[in-house]
Amino acid sequence: MTDHYDALETRPPAAREADLFARLPEVLRKAMAAPAYAERLRGIDPAGITSRAALARLPLLRKADLPALHKSAPPFGGLVPGLPGSFGRLFTSPGPIFEPEGTQADPWRGARALFAAGFRPGDIVLNTFSYHLTPGGFIFDASARALGCAVIPAGPGNTEAQFELIEAYRPVGYSGTPDFLKILLDAADSAGRDVSSIKRALVSGAAFPKSLQDEIKSRGIDAYQAFGTADLGLIAFETSSHDGMVVNEDLIMEIVRPGTGDPVAEGEVGEIVVTSLDPHHPWIRLAIGDLTAALPGLSPCGRSNMRIKGWMGRADQTTKIKGMFVRPEQVAEIGKRHPELGRLRLVVTREGETDVMTLKAEARNANRDLRQAIASTLRTIAKLSGVVDLVSPGSLPNDGKIISDERRL
Repeated sequence: MTDHYDALETRPPAAREADLFARLPEVLRKAMAAPAYAERLRGIDPAGITSRAALARLPLLRKADLPALHKSAPPFGGLVPGLPGSFGRLFTSPGPIFEPEGTQADPWRGARALFAAGFRPGDIVLNTFSYHLTPGGFIFDASARALGCAVIPAGPGNTEAQFELIEAYRPVGYSGTPDFLKILLDAADSAGRDVSSIKRALVSGAAFPKSLQDEIKSRGIDAYQAFGTADLGLIAFETSSHDGMVVNEDLIMEIVRPGTGDPVAEGEVGEIVVTSLDPHHPWIRLAIGDLTAALPGLSPCGRSNMRIKGWMGRADQTTKIKGMFVRPEQVAEIGKRHPELGRLRLVVTREGETDVMTLKAEARNANRDLRQAIASTLRTIAKLSGVVDLVSPGSLPNDGKIISDERRL
């Protein structure tokens, strides 16, 4: 039995990079057939976007901005080149954000993640993600069927009915949140129902801490994590090495400094930005608001794509200080104006009834003039005064946190 879904997963990284950026210009041309992309990318020659450096010069599209865009130009904010009727299914997620499902095989690119988790053609899968309006249930349903699995469209809840389905069909696989898998197993134990056919699971949509991983494993289930969104489908997934998550094929992932579109150095925590090479529904530099960091080297499982640590928090750390919103991009702008600085972190505390902000800045040469210059820049950009604390290089944690709100409100 092969360990990989296809040869694309193990090709040399340079070959993958060359393939992605050879295809990108045509995807950009397709995207620019949609009015919003035509406006956003005005003046851009797609033929020139053939490297990561060139891609990084294109503007970010923030997921947080999609609800307003979709409302202004329903249903897709002018970001989709095709008409709604050209897609297979049409969904909505909170926001609201409206998502179309393509008609091609495996439109959400999830078959690879299931394969990596041990699912194989002919397996029966209990899918407990919701099938109501949001795409979660259909993402895993379509992915499992693309792999050749039969799917029980169970959705969440109603454990009694789930037990009947499990005892009748004997599914070997589970897809759903890790929390509901535990609920299902606990309820089966209490009710004396047999769910022992389930041997592997692909979980997503909620935290899967080590304690829960150990408990699920102790109950005879080999569980893997997948990371995705309703817009992009499956972005990255765990493999047999259980050493980070491998980025999916046909995606270009960048990790950028929060509040900017600037790629971080390898290993630095930053915001995930994804460009998808789906010509029917392209995403060009979609900043999804989640933090991660790239892992060095290749996965021991043999897959050669970029690896990430998984979800490490949210990039949008906007907070209100003395009635004014302060955003990560404003802190990033301070760094641009003072390139001699390393990491920056704006710490917000409260003294008495007053908000206090302290900008911690890594600097090799701490002196009064530099501190005063940074304080002036902070005041100019944030329209608020704050304390500047110059700290030694490398002393601020590499966790992607730009604004730390430590007030007890």
